[in-house]
Amino acid sequence: MRDWDTDLEPGERDRIIERIADSVVRRGMQTPAILFLEMHKPLSYVASQGVVVLSPLVAPLVGLENLQIASKLMEDRENMELLIQRIEELAEERAAASGGS
Repeated sequence: MRDWDTDLEPGERDRIIERIADSVVRRGMQTPAILFLEMHKPLSYVASQGVVVLSPLVAPLVGLENLQIASKLMEDRENMELLIQRIEELAEERAAASGGS
C-alpha cells in the first residue's frame, strides 16, 4: 500500500496513462473520453481531493491503492494532458492500422 502524499514516479505514471489510454481506445470511447477530460481538466485537482474525501466509501469497491493512484494522477493537470495526448495518439495509430476509416 502506498501513502497518500507519495508522488507517482514518472515511469509508473506513464504505465498507468498507457493502460488507461489503451483501454479507452480498445473500447472505441476516445471521443467521449477526450471531451470529458478536456472539460474537466480545470477541476482535476478538486476531483483528486474528492477521491481522498470519498475513499472510506469507495475503497471497499475499487481498492485503496487504486484510489491513491487515481488521486495522484488527477492531482496534476499535466497528467490529464498526457492522458489526452496518449489517447489521441493511440486512436490515430488504430485508425491508420485499420485503413484510415
